[in-house]
Amino acid sequence: MPHERQCKSHCILTNKKCGIEIGSLKMFIADFAHDNDLKPAHPSSGKRGKVAVIGSGPAGLTAAGDLAKMDFAVTVFEAQSEPGGVLLFGIPEFHLQKSIVRKEITNLLHLGVEIKTNQLAGVDFTVDDLFAAGFDAIFMGTGTTPLPRTIDIPGKKLSGIQPATYFLRMVFLADNGNLDESETLMHAGDNVIVIGAGNVAMDAARTAIRRSASNVTIVYRKTEAEISAFPSEYTAAVEEGVQFNYLKQPTAYLNKKQICDLNNTCNLPSDTDETTVAGLLVQNVTKTSYDQFIKESNQEVLPCDYVILAVGQKPSARIVSTTKCIKVDGRGFVTTRDRPYGMTTRAGVFSSGDVVHGPATVVLAMRESKKVAQGIAQYIDAKKLLESCNE
Repeated sequence: MPHERQCKSHCILTNKKCGIEIGSLKMFIADFAHDNDLKPAHPSSGKRGKVAVIGSGPAGLTAAGDLAKMDFAVTVFEAQSEPGGVLLFGIPEFHLQKSIVRKEITNLLHLGVEIKTNQLAGVDFTVDDLFAAGFDAIFMGTGTTPLPRTIDIPGKKLSGIQPATYFLRMVFLADNGNLDESETLMHAGDNVIVIGAGNVAMDAARTAIRRSASNVTIVYRKTEAEISAFPSEYTAAVEEGVQFNYLKQPTAYLNKKQICDLNNTCNLPSDTDETTVAGLLVQNVTKTSYDQFIKESNQEVLPCDYVILAVGQKPSARIVSTTKCIKVDGRGFVTTRDRPYGMTTRAGVFSSGDVVHGPATVVLAMRESKKVAQGIAQYIDAKKLLESCNE
């Protein structure tokens, strides 16, 4: 559901076409606070307990803020050089101004939250290290973006093929002067193909348009009716010039020589680059009257200079693999319980966001993390009560 409808659609007045503009009201309050330099609550004394938060995306920042307001000492550990997670590195500027994210992080610092950057879980520290350092509880909000899914087809090692999440991160770094433009691999005038039709695919396609690609085409194995992106995102992509090529199943990435060999129409010099992608081989697909998708025998080559993969993400296993007793499901997502809310199968370790629910909305990650913060507070209070009884 589009973010602008997640609150308003549940208002009982919406059916009368006069629903309260909850999102707009919240935006006004936030803008008013920022414009008038209004500060949040008083800094935490930290007397209630110590909590470590791993990850500074929407889940981690929400949990950190709520816990600090409840008088806990909170330290956030972030793998990147700047906090913000997907809010900073994964959501394009046309969706979310980075200045807003940085203002919210400044507010957390005012609450007494400590943020440590360049700290990679499972490499620079482990869950056991944090407990040994005296933390009463640990919150995992690492999301799914560390490990984008790929398509296992021939040619996948050719250069010029990047996951959408990596592409968006490289663009952010380049736009902020922290990376040379050439390192994004996409250049002005490139013919770009985006594989996938979710919200991230739309973000990547629209970002490529803004970076002066000559043509951007989304290749999707189903029809327009099955697109998983929000209708508003699809409409915006179309309005900005993104093309769509439906019912095409990618079967191989091709270099220039392979394309010539398939077409049998040209002779290339011996020093022709065979390491860079120059086309996508796709198999045509037919949708039957029973809504089944059947591959046809005929194939075609779609020329391109750059391919962006937007076919989903999976959670990183760095924390789980270096920690005992944290259970994950068959897809690799962390399993949590309802009492105390959000606790994993290891006592004192809590989690929320995409690493638990799978790729979803920022609103869901924040909502669940607020509930988990309450669960952490209950856990630490109970733990300290039992400790005092045994003194």
